[in-house]
Amino acid sequence: MRITQISESKQLGILLALSGGFMDAYSYIQRGHVFANAQTGNMLLFGINLSQLKFLDALQYAIPVIAFTLGIALAEQLRACQWKKLHAYAAQAGIQIIGDIPIYVALDSADAWAEPQLFQFDEELNPVAVAGCPPDAFSATGQLWGNPLYLWEYHRQTGYAWWIRRIAQCLNLYDCIRIDHFRGFDEYYSIPAGDETAEHGHWEPGPGMSLMQALKDALGNVNVIAEDLGFLTDGVRRLLYDSGFPGMKVIQFAFDSREESDYLPHNYEKNCVVYTGTHDNDTLCGWYKVLDPEDLKLSQKYMNNANTPKRQIHWDFIRLALASVADLCIIPLQDYLGLGSEARINTPSTLGNNWRWRMKQGCLTKELADQIRELTTLYGR
Repeated sequence: MRITQISESKQLGILLALSGGFMDAYSYIQRGHVFANAQTGNMLLFGINLSQLKFLDALQYAIPVIAFTLGIALAEQLRACQWKKLHAYAAQAGIQIIGDIPIYVALDSADAWAEPQLFQFDEELNPVAVAGCPPDAFSATGQLWGNPLYLWEYHRQTGYAWWIRRIAQCLNLYDCIRIDHFRGFDEYYSIPAGDETAEHGHWEPGPGMSLMQALKDALGNVNVIAEDLGFLTDGVRRLLYDSGFPGMKVIQFAFDSREESDYLPHNYEKNCVVYTGTHDNDTLCGWYKVLDPEDLKLSQKYMNNANTPKRQIHWDFIRLALASVADLCIIPLQDYLGLGSEARINTPSTLGNNWRWRMKQGCLTKELADQIRELTTLYGR
């Protein structure tokens, strides 16, 4: 429901609840002042002449909103306390937590609502252009994400203050941050707002090393993993090198019989993080089951494992990742368990059946733990 469809008494009740107190609101009514509230997430602006409304009529709508707001605040406080305890427990066990953050925020996010000057909005706070990716072999019309784009010149003028606050807050929550779509800091794809596909977008320069340097100057050597998957330009490679952040390698991307792959372990540099697969990939066993015949031949030739039983094949790829020179190796639990596609976490560009997998009690056996320990010790992990 749009704000303009709500009665003035309801609008006033919401305003009173958000304004922070009945007595102050009542004095505004007595003086006949006019409130104004901007809801930039929905691009709405409304003003109400409070002197024309009855306070008690508005109050009946304010109370539920206050109760709802307090409920959210209490839930957030509880969540923060629980997370703090979990984080401390993990630290005591020598476990670091990696937080995954997107480069962009949503159009209806608190950030776009509170600080619209950070984004490419017009005078009515509608996006001028939105984020996405150009057409490629996987999508003839590209990917239309729809996120508002940053107004990078404004960010530069503020010394990247919002980004520094954002990363600082993430570092309070996590030990390491993986930033999605790192290449968008070098160049970002801009699609005219209102387009139904990403076909007519174009590339624009991003903040580059000036943002990375601002983060380091303010926060020191932050622990960041740069998601640099996909096609990389020389500019992205240079930014990654200059920043000093490790990039990502994915074993499932390594075996492309059509061309030499940067994801084959013999091509790795030490400053990287290797995964058998990410949350967007199928499990190792699910992926291997439908692997292209030529790619399958390449993998068997590379690892000399044509005779490995399929029920054990995931261990060969796990060994390949662990034995690489990558500074950090991440193996999804589903791959250690040798599970198939039924345990896949996420399928990009789909809705409804993602992020539902849960490990069943009893899966983590002593035998499995011993095997994991043996391999991590063997390869110096």
